Amino acid sequence: MIRNSRQRNAIRDAIAQAGRPLLPQEIHQLAQQAAPRLGIATVYRNLQALQDADEVNQVMIPGDSPRFELAEQPHHHHFKCTACGGVTTLYACPGKLAELAPEGYQMHSHELTLYGHCEDCAKAH
Repeated sequence: MIRNSRQRNAIRDAIAQAGRPLLPQEIHQLAQQAAPRLGIATVYRNLQALQDADEVNQVMIPGDSPRFELAEQPHHHHFKCTACGGVTTLYACPGKLAELAPEGYQMHSHELTLYGHCEDCAKAH
């Protein structure tokens, strides 16, 4: 178990309040509202500690920098806006993806990312 600090709590709260995967820079900006002297290096150190404690997960979107979200979320996927770059959490899953695996293979997990325009960018296009 990791020790709580005002900075770590600010980072955890920023991720929780956003409700979507965040880049470290986004976490830094949001967490500074609660901890104004928070530095970006401290954000990275705390993200690693929170990952090691299984409190946050790293979200890897192909071609993107790692983002972070709370680990306690139910199974979900992601949608990336190709216009603004924002990533949103999707709690729907098509299921039965194991049927796509080659014969004799055993699937143990999957990740799915949808690409397109978010609501704001769709209106602008």
